[in-house]
Amino acid sequence: MNFLSHFYFDRDTTNCYHTLGTVLPDLLKNADKTIIIHPEKLTHPNTKINDIILGWRKHLEVDRYFHSSHFFITRSSELRKLLTPAVKGSPVKPFFIGHIALELILDNLLLTTDKVSVDNFYNHLHSCDLDTIKQFLNFSGVAETDKFFRFYENFKKSRYLETYADTQQISYALKRICMRIWDDPFTIEHEGRMNAVLSVYRDGLYNNFMSIFDEIDIKLKA
Repeated sequence: MNFLSHFYFDRDTTNCYHTLGTVLPDLLKNADKTIIIHPEKLTHPNTKINDIILGWRKHLEVDRYFHSSHFFITRSSELRKLLTPAVKGSPVKPFFIGHIALELILDNLLLTTDKVSVDNFYNHLHSCDLDTIKQFLNFSGVAETDKFFRFYENFKKSRYLETYADTQQISYALKRICMRIWDDPFTIEHEGRMNAVLSVYRDGLYNNFMSIFDEIDIKLKA
């Protein structure tokens, strides 16, 4: 799941460090894909650092339920098939874009139906002390943190997740993600064709997209 979908499950928490932990795996991956850590196996005497660890564990749990769900397997396969002709000639693998496109559509739907608040999400991130985050990273085995913090500060400042409310921006967000792997993933024509597919698919998902969140919520509380 993407940032806002992870935030959905803890949207009512007042603990900014837990919220940060639920999205930190993706933040780190976006900042530097060479960073591989497993803090979910650790505990720390500092309550705030341990809250980040607990949030990290929650992230892994949510992703595990999501990626093994019938909803994900079926819907990502449908999107893959629909997007394959739209990206003909692109180096991007259809399976990859089917997976990522579904996650971006879910974030879009959460925003446009007011299930989550972008302001609340960013307020949580701004409330976290940077030194505490650095202590967590060092404790988890990340010695060099400058690259992460440059990305993190820009992530907070740009408020990029606000653009997810615009359905026409989904293909652009997908392009940005693909650019981490491929230099020129899509042409303007590719983006136009993807927009057409994603808009129709998003509208078709509108009435029952919450089923996956309800399903995961039940499993989390079991």
